[in-house]
Amino acid sequence: MSQAIHPALQLLNRTSLVTQIIIGLLAGIALAVIAPQAALSVGFIGNVFVSALKAVAPVLVFILVMSSIANHQQGQQTHIRPILLMYLIGTFSAALVAVVASFAFPSSLVLSSQAAELTPPGGIGEVLKTLLMNVVDNPVNALLRGNFIGILAWAIGLGFAFRNASASSKQLLGDLSSGVTAIVKLVIRLAPLGIFGLVAATLAESGFDALLGYLHLLVVLVGCMLLVALVVNPALVYWKIRRNPYPLVLTCLRESGITAFFTRSSAANIPVNLQLCQRLGLHEETYSVSIPLGATINMAGAAITITVLTLAAVHTLGIAVDLPTALLLSVLASISACGASGVAGGSLLLIPLACSLFGIPNEVAMQIVAIGFIIGIVQDSAETALNSSTDVLFTAAACMAQEQRKG
Repeated sequence: MSQAIHPALQLLNRTSLVTQIIIGLLAGIALAVIAPQAALSVGFIGNVFVSALKAVAPVLVFILVMSSIANHQQGQQTHIRPILLMYLIGTFSAALVAVVASFAFPSSLVLSSQAAELTPPGGIGEVLKTLLMNVVDNPVNALLRGNFIGILAWAIGLGFAFRNASASSKQLLGDLSSGVTAIVKLVIRLAPLGIFGLVAATLAESGFDALLGYLHLLVVLVGCMLLVALVVNPALVYWKIRRNPYPLVLTCLRESGITAFFTRSSAANIPVNLQLCQRLGLHEETYSVSIPLGATINMAGAAITITVLTLAAVHTLGIAVDLPTALLLSVLASISACGASGVAGGSLLLIPLACSLFGIPNEVAMQIVAIGFIIGIVQDSAETALNSSTDVLFTAAACMAQEQRKG
């Protein structure tokens, strides 16, 4: 029997993770079409996979950022500032693209009187207060609730505190980082099974009609994300490296974006991005910090989601929007996106904040959130793919620009 299993394991090892995920996706669709009841029963596999991602992502960000800062060698240069600038410009540009697309191709939604049972933020003052409270949250509570802003704040603070620790303490942090990364890699290896369960159960329960009803909205959302990924981001990369950006852009989309599309978690995709940075020969002191940081604050896809869904609600309700208000929405969407969670669906709960700009009541805004969850199987996957691949892309562009200046 071992002789029969051995070739199968060899074939599995030779097959790339992306190929395995696509096979799982197709198998899930086939099961949902052929045997809907069986598809519903395998949904627990997908739920286990999602729960595992949510469990490891906060711990990963906390340990990885803390270890990277603590083990940074004094005097070694990093290129974090230009990367942060690219993160900022990229997110704001994505919001502007979403505004233009929403005006050019306005979307209409079907709104009912029923609202989702969620608690939205009450306004910009409340959101700023909440963000501040998240920064000073108890670290254990932040890890339990998946509060990535609090996790990042504690990780950065402890990382700088451990800069003066003994070599053995720093080594322990490095070993912890390697151990958590190994666990996340194991979870990612199980992605084909998780995707199989998620797709099968979702399609069996909602059917394809749920997506077809919002096809126009999905086309606008995904179209904006493709425009940012294939036009705006390459333009920013060209600005940094002054040569054809598309080989690097396509590599990042293929190696990082496809995996993130199916895992739907920027934080859980960190090990994939770190491996890609290593293969690209980038500066380790830089990418070990910029990649975990980007998974939390570089959210071009989230800015697009917040903007498009908000303006769809505005168009549906017949609210007039002038240019200054649209620009303010772009700024607000960019800032809000930086606070989006690193797990699936994190950007949707920030939509009520953007809706408050136009006086849209929370009851209506939460219906938009509910619509976001309906189309999330496509929207959230594309959003995460853009967010995660851009982390590597901008890190690579900054590192390559620095190497060119040295040369």
